[in-house]
Amino acid sequence: MESTPVNWEALDALILEFAKSENLIEDSIVSSPPSSPSSSSTSSVSLSSSSYHSRLIIRQIRRSLEYGDIDAAIDLLRAHAPFILDDHRLLFRLQKQKFIELLRRGTTEDRKSAINCLRTALAPCALDAYPEAYEEFKHVLLTFIYDKDDPTSPVAIEWAERRRFEIAGLMSSVLRAHLHAYDPVFAMTLRYLISIHKEFCFHQGVPSPISDLTDRLLLEERDPPATPQESLYEAPPFDEVDIQALAHAVKITRQGAVDSLRFARGDLFQAFQNELCQMRLDVSMLDELVREYCVYRGIVDSGLSTPSGTQTISIPIKVDKPESGCCSSRNCSLEMDCSISKNSDGETSVSNTIMDGSPENNTDVISIQGADVELRFTGGPTGSNEDCSTSGSHQPESSRVLRSRSHGSGERNKRKRWRERQDDFCYNPEISLGGCNKRELNSSTLIPSTIMSREQQENYEIVLGMKELAGKGMAAEAVEEINAMDADFFVQNPMLLFQLKQVEFLKLVSCGDHSGALRVACAHLGPLAASHPALLKPLKETLLALLQPNEDVLVKGFPLHTLATSLQVAIGRRLGIEEPQLMKILRATLHTHNEWFKLQMCKDRFESLLRIDLLKEVYTPFLATVAMSKSHADSTQGSSQITISSNARVSEDGSSPNQVSSADFVCDENAILKVMEFLALPRADAIHLLAQYNGNAETVIQQIFA
Repeated sequence: MESTPVNWEALDALILEFAKSENLIEDSIVSSPPSSPSSSSTSSVSLSSSSYHSRLIIRQIRRSLEYGDIDAAIDLLRAHAPFILDDHRLLFRLQKQKFIELLRRGTTEDRKSAINCLRTALAPCALDAYPEAYEEFKHVLLTFIYDKDDPTSPVAIEWAERRRFEIAGLMSSVLRAHLHAYDPVFAMTLRYLISIHKEFCFHQGVPSPISDLTDRLLLEERDPPATPQESLYEAPPFDEVDIQALAHAVKITRQGAVDSLRFARGDLFQAFQNELCQMRLDVSMLDELVREYCVYRGIVDSGLSTPSGTQTISIPIKVDKPESGCCSSRNCSLEMDCSISKNSDGETSVSNTIMDGSPENNTDVISIQGADVELRFTGGPTGSNEDCSTSGSHQPESSRVLRSRSHGSGERNKRKRWRERQDDFCYNPEISLGGCNKRELNSSTLIPSTIMSREQQENYEIVLGMKELAGKGMAAEAVEEINAMDADFFVQNPMLLFQLKQVEFLKLVSCGDHSGALRVACAHLGPLAASHPALLKPLKETLLALLQPNEDVLVKGFPLHTLATSLQVAIGRRLGIEEPQLMKILRATLHTHNEWFKLQMCKDRFESLLRIDLLKEVYTPFLATVAMSKSHADSTQGSSQITISSNARVSEDGSSPNQVSSADFVCDENAILKVMEFLALPRADAIHLLAQYNGNAETVIQQIFA
């Protein structure tokens, strides 16, 4: 699982889309005058999508119902989703819960209100809500007699607080489907991959290496499914292939899949999203995982906003001979770390100044106070002469590391700032939760304010600087910086050195410098391949580039982003920075997703919807072939009505495979489903039986029962 390739660039895009959709980040570039906190909050909400507004309303309604404030929920429904109150089945359940909550309070006034609710709202709804509603109405009257603390009473289940969560989940399901307020794609993808991961590990009897994360992230509870309207029961029958695909994808019964398709009016993908969003995620944990990943990848700034809105990192500068309070190009050398400063309004101001050694240019930038100087960059592009050092003297190794960090200063200027998940009730401050403490309500969803130490900030900037160099194809510079920082790094990571030198070789070839490219191959690639025989084949494939010096093939076809991520992980570990837990989850779940559908011997019909196919779209790390034939892939990704069985089947204990057929066999999907249904067999077993009897389902069934 550790070696499973992942397209981290595609994951970055998914994560960024998720954070923007949930209004979790904001740009840290100062592009407008400071605004007051209230106006800033209003503008951030106004920039959110309509789906975000709908999800926020649904969360408000859910929280109100979970805390027993039915009136607040009904007010919100009346304002934003009045169609819910037109459905007497749902209205009856709301009024019944309101009646219970009034009785639960126990005061004389609330008891009178409960009787009034019974007469004016609950009883009329019970007459035409649904056939069983009137019997439920009579049964709930027993709550007048039996105490809420009596666990043996016939209405103990009506008193149970879990009823609140059931109706809250049901309302969320119905609202989500009607308002099309689905969670961001990444949240759905994570649910799906984790559920398949758990199923695979259970089916194969293998322990999950990420169970400590997945068990806390994906909760066992599910929201109740939205009940289809009675008029939809007249819908024509659905394709059995769609029914089985939905049932197996989200682990529900066949009847549950049929009901879900009815509610979605036969739209398989809408039904799939409805069912997927009913799985409950721990939102606070998901936010923390996403924030950790965004910081690691350089998507957001590494520090959270402090109450004062200001965070400054001082930078020590070694000064040999200060002259007139400024840095002279002849007498000072800088040892600079990362520099981040924030204005009082919370906006981050990070930029670069070209430091060309001229006192005139440096006077306005650097002010020296003893041996410590606070450096504030201001806006322009990064120059090549950023380090201020003695003319003609040898630069210290630390100044070389400075250059790698300066490459990333422009990127730091583009980072976002994490804003945390907003208070669910900020959208409508008039909502009261009937005695519930609003601070306590949201404490479970807030991310802890984890501010990095200065050393951690420095290490992160080093790692991100190296990642940026590799991502831009600046392999020679990356190798130089890493050697200056840690001379033993490439001794322990020869593959990374080979790939970096491979990039350097290809760039020289694409520029027409064949002699320079051959020098790199002789000095580095050849000795590495001699020491590590596994690199000999990639070396030969790399040398083929001399025959086709095409820049598009050599540069764009090489997986620079994959290499940059591998380098980032390796350097991070050397500096004590572990890769984000989200990376571990994605590697493990994508691996089990591959293995699961190998067992099922079919293609995942939903992987494109959830962009799982993009996450798996990783270029080969060597130049084997740039234009690969897709004929075989196309044959397995065609119509969902056929499945191609493999030649061999891997036994469950991992031993050698057993031959099933001498050639690939095309199975009709309806035949597979028929054998699965009649014989109650897993999909793979049904396919193997059909392969033995030429795909004839009737013959298979006759032979089994003969």
